[in-house]
Amino acid sequence: MKKFMILYRSPTSSTDRMATSTEDEMKAGMDAWMKWKNEVEGAGVKFEFGMPLQARKHIEGGEVTAGESDVSGYSMMEADSVDDVVKHLKNYPHLREAANSIEVLEFLPMPGIG
Repeated sequence: MKKFMILYRSPTSSTDRMATSTEDEMKAGMDAWMKWKNEVEGAGVKFEFGMPLQARKHIEGGEVTAGESDVSGYSMMEADSVDDVVKHLKNYPHLREAANSIEVLEFLPMPGIG
């Protein structure tokens, strides 16, 4: 199986979302994620929850500025192909908000390592 990093993109930072969500909203969100995870793993795909992320710093050419990334979190998936991952992500709870998106990155083998 191949391994993929899933990046969650959102115009709302994870910090803001957690600060403005009620306990019931957070529970409902996690319940939806757990239901989806169980369905996907039942179809033979491995899914690892990652963590929420918050942009902090951007470093370029020695200059340090405030981070402005819209990446709000990540997860990991293992599947036979990127098409298999995409098929399962089409119903992912993160995409229920119209402005949210997901980016799928495949881990590639490093020559000479492992």
